[in-house]
Amino acid sequence: MRVGGRAMFIAWSEFLACALAIALAGYQLARYGDVIAEKTGLGRTWIGVVLVATVTSLPELVTGLSSVTLASAPDIAVGNVLGACVFNLLLLAFLDFLYREMPIYRKASSGHILVAGFSIILIGLVVFGLLAKDDAALRLGHIGIYTPLILLLYVVAMRSLYVQERRVSTETEEIEIYGSYSTSGAVIRYAIASAIVVVAGVAIPFAALDLAEAMGWGQSFVGTLLVAAATTLPETASTLGAIRIGAVDLAIGNLFGSNLFNVTILAYDDIAYMKGPLFADTSSTNAISGVSAIMMSAAAVVALYVRPATRVLKVGGWVSFALLFTYMLNSWMLYLGGN
Repeated sequence: MRVGGRAMFIAWSEFLACALAIALAGYQLARYGDVIAEKTGLGRTWIGVVLVATVTSLPELVTGLSSVTLASAPDIAVGNVLGACVFNLLLLAFLDFLYREMPIYRKASSGHILVAGFSIILIGLVVFGLLAKDDAALRLGHIGIYTPLILLLYVVAMRSLYVQERRVSTETEEIEIYGSYSTSGAVIRYAIASAIVVVAGVAIPFAALDLAEAMGWGQSFVGTLLVAAATTLPETASTLGAIRIGAVDLAIGNLFGSNLFNVTILAYDDIAYMKGPLFADTSSTNAISGVSAIMMSAAAVVALYVRPATRVLKVGGWVSFALLFTYMLNSWMLYLGGN
């Protein structure tokens, strides 16, 4: 085997091993997150957006920080986060295809509209920063002015959702289905799964960089598609696990909440990147994914508000097909722009 082929084999092996560990641990996050939601009474939407979404986004956080510090690959960090946002919205379409009881948008809580709306605002800030990256007026020391705005808006979003969920919880009564589980046991198992996700996420950017070099792929393309696909495996596994146990709001809340938290990861990456504002050293091609994520989020908001009752070809709602088409278009444009 040639040296180049051997290096490619090692990179793929490391990449797939990390991806498998993330997928297995992510499935456990859904079950024990649902247990915690029931035991604490905070509601599945709140737990999905805050607890599950934060932990399933830890690979993006770890990958982003290691990319801008250890690997010195800012395009991997930005492409990974925005690609993960687009991929999460693609998962929403697949949930609709898989959930046969009714169109999933009819089953979901209206609280997801609030989270999706905030995510559109935050992703819009990122796109603005990517397109205006050379403007000195947008700098605060070594970070961009958008970084504190992103962090502030995230806090406002979490506070707004908490107020809404507490109001809804006082009007509804949930049936206990995890009587045999203890809160402490669920928290411990949840913590173990979270630790596995973090460890596996550290190695991914390095394997991705090796693959990008061996395959002749651009970093924006690799970060947005390959790394994003791996780091969103916790969302995939936990979301499918939530659907299996009938926790629709936990599943959807995880996806929208992950997107909200993912954008804040870029703020932390910007702080950790000491060479200057993060977006100043990244390709504007990443803005394509940002615009795609905004379009897909807006389409999801429409579906959650209208709550369509029919399916196209008995498969899924028109919004789900729109999400699928936008994802494919985004991937193709990135491939053309990054190679």
